[in-house]
Amino acid sequence: MADPSSYRPAPGSIPTDPGVYRFRDVHGRVIYVGKAKSLRSRLSSYFQDIAALHPRTASMVRTGASVEWTVVTNEVEALQLEYSWIKEFDPRFNVKYRDDKSYPYLAVTMGEQFPRAMVMRGAKRQGTRYFGPYAHAWAIRETLDLMLRVFPIRTCSAGVFKRAGQVGRPCLLGYIDKCSAPCVGRVDEDRHREIAEDFCDFMAGDTGRFVKRLTAQMKQAAAELEFEQAARLRDDIEAMTKALERSAVVFADATDADVFAIAEDGLEMAVQVFHVRGGRVRGQRGWVAEMDRETVPDLVEQLLMQVYGGESADGIPREILLPVLPPEPLAMAELLRSVRGAKVAVKIPQRGDKKALLDTVRRNAEQALARHKVARAGDLTARAQALDELADALGLDEAPLRIECFDVSHVQGTNVVASMVVFEDGLARKSEYRRFIVKGEQVDDTAAMREVLTRRFARYRIERTETEDGKAKKFAYPPNLLVVDGGRPQVDAAARVLEELGIVDIACVGLAKRLEEVWLPGSDFPVILPRGSEGLYLLQRVRDEAHRFAITFHRERRSKAMTTSALDGIPGLGARRQKALRRHFGSVAKIRAATPEEIAVVPGFGPALAQAVWSHLQGSAAEPAVNLTTGEILDEEGPGERPADLDPADVERSDTMVP
Repeated sequence: MADPSSYRPAPGSIPTDPGVYRFRDVHGRVIYVGKAKSLRSRLSSYFQDIAALHPRTASMVRTGASVEWTVVTNEVEALQLEYSWIKEFDPRFNVKYRDDKSYPYLAVTMGEQFPRAMVMRGAKRQGTRYFGPYAHAWAIRETLDLMLRVFPIRTCSAGVFKRAGQVGRPCLLGYIDKCSAPCVGRVDEDRHREIAEDFCDFMAGDTGRFVKRLTAQMKQAAAELEFEQAARLRDDIEAMTKALERSAVVFADATDADVFAIAEDGLEMAVQVFHVRGGRVRGQRGWVAEMDRETVPDLVEQLLMQVYGGESADGIPREILLPVLPPEPLAMAELLRSVRGAKVAVKIPQRGDKKALLDTVRRNAEQALARHKVARAGDLTARAQALDELADALGLDEAPLRIECFDVSHVQGTNVVASMVVFEDGLARKSEYRRFIVKGEQVDDTAAMREVLTRRFARYRIERTETEDGKAKKFAYPPNLLVVDGGRPQVDAAARVLEELGIVDIACVGLAKRLEEVWLPGSDFPVILPRGSEGLYLLQRVRDEAHRFAITFHRERRSKAMTTSALDGIPGLGARRQKALRRHFGSVAKIRAATPEEIAVVPGFGPALAQAVWSHLQGSAAEPAVNLTTGEILDEEGPGERPADLDPADVERSDTMVP
């Protein structure tokens, strides 16, 4: 821990202008991002009596080693810059709003040629419209099943869609008129997109237009004695009505609004939001966050930036109803207006239906906080206890806030891979996970582990002083504790790697599976942690996560290696050029029959490469493609061939990030 006075800026050097500031640790990692109307007054507050600071803020200041700032012209620019830095650096000391559950959305992939309606969770994607969130996935499926009668949009996967087009027959939904079947040309691309846009408009709250249109069509069909058509339209209207009845009407004037409420106890806060579209509650969502030195208005501001920072114009409503206004409500409204392209009102409801709905949302937030307290009462204490137990048992100077664990996976020395998982503050940090392909056929786990650790920490020695676009590279941060899956041989190998690289400030241990023994380098006897120890439980979780991650990667590699092609192994012929060859000639048999001059005509090929391809294929004419798992000889144009549309991004690299 650093002494804050060692990096305190001279008071006169800090400007009084508004701006955004960043604290960095000794490794240059951004640990906190904030903004201020006056940088001088805000930054000076961090370097006063440290005992008067909030414990989390005091920890941040002690962890920091430098502070830097950027001056901006107004509050809107400060909001934008603060959000972009938080999104880019993911600082560990900034308040994080964790979803109290993984909410499903009804998504329509408008960015695809033929849009698809589906249930989707996780991060939002560009070109996709989202509706919800819903409390349960089955609620989305029931709503979608009702609406497919009226809006027969595609719901099948890309594989099903492609196969239906190849065989010329739609799936079951196409036969029962719950899909317009663009896969077989029943409707063209423009008509299907029109259906998808109408579906999105209906889900966004523009319901009256469609009900009126179908009602008029039903009456006209009845007047023309088209009773079957009139009955079908009647059923469509009933389906629409039933879907609408699932959403409670809260505003009679068809208001579009997001209603936020907060419940807090000084340590943690729960946030709930109701998404109201067309006067109806279309979705509900909640977050839980730890409270820091920020006031509730500051937390509301950060919440709004997190919710709307990456949203499209369609995702921002006309009104945002809050229990407390952010510090700069006009700046926030202006920022949201620039994204939405129209006026956005940020206000506190004072009376009427909106105030009553805010009270309902607040009660939901209070219940969510109570549930969270019961479910996670011992979590923070247990994590702190686990880290302290490890520090005591392993003789560390401080708690290991960053733990890295490595594991090797293979089958009899084939497709050898390794994994690196990272836990920070006792929690998995999946963005920091890494995967390695071990070079050569390493049957010896210890040799494979030595190779991987050498590559990782050699990269650390280089990258700890380098940056890429102002951001530290992926191996720039060292662990406080290095864990290897194995006993004394593995941990001794790890210690030798660190010693050879001149790294002396990283502790390393090995966790043996058989008796869950913790081995230290050079020790004749293991450290035995009590079976009920939180420290042992944390090590087991880290080790098991590394094992899971390595096994998953090994299976991916093994499945890709199950088949081989006659074009594999030609120097200079990568996936992209293989794809170009297949596209030009159609099959390997035709490539083999071509002359070097004919091969050289393919874009990206020269005489030398064309000659190399021709020579390789002539020499391998008697060696057909083989399934390496079963030994089956495959036809050159059959399943043994790698698909012609293989994306170059699928080619493995020696060090890859988590997808």
